[in-house]
Amino acid sequence: MNVVASWIGFAISLALVIGYEWRIHHLGQRQPEKLARYANAKLRMHWVTALSDRPGFEIVAVQALRNSLMSATISASTAALAVMGAVTLAGATLAANLARWSGENTLHTVLQAMLVGTLFASYVCSALAMRHYSHAGFIMSMPVDHPDRPALNPMAANHVRRAGLMYSWGLRLFLMVAPLVAGVVHPMAMVPVTALLLIGLHYFDRPADEVEVD
Repeated sequence: MNVVASWIGFAISLALVIGYEWRIHHLGQRQPEKLARYANAKLRMHWVTALSDRPGFEIVAVQALRNSLMSATISASTAALAVMGAVTLAGATLAANLARWSGENTLHTVLQAMLVGTLFASYVCSALAMRHYSHAGFIMSMPVDHPDRPALNPMAANHVRRAGLMYSWGLRLFLMVAPLVAGVVHPMAMVPVTALLLIGLHYFDRPADEVEVD
């Protein structure tokens, strides 16, 4: 009975996360200004456009991209360390459980595998963000009056947009590790931790409130 209840808790947690992301995806298609990831992506593209015809602001653009690149680097490094820690602590157990697959340890094995996979996916997303920020930096550092610069500005805007989205997904996936860790400790803890995660993601997905200045 405990095994069945644990699987039910796992299924509920997984359904909650998938349902939330499905809702966010469709809301973003209809009202992108209501979600931080889409609103911020549009803002970053406007930023590229605003600096694309400002001679002398190349160093400002590169510095801003460097700061974002460092944030993505920290996220990627943290995720990579977490992956190595998870593999070090649970790698042997995971390999042993995969070798003798049984009903009693199946869920525990699945949670361990998902934990390592989610951390690795977080690292990949952050690494891709670094890649896009780096490409954008090369373009934005090119002199504004260079004849090739206007044709490359849309590419820079696309790189910055993708970098922001990948960075956001890297953080989201890192946060999604919480229910998996809770499930490894005790499967029945997954549902309440998932509920707390979704509350946090709700505020994470809200765009910055507009401030009225008198």
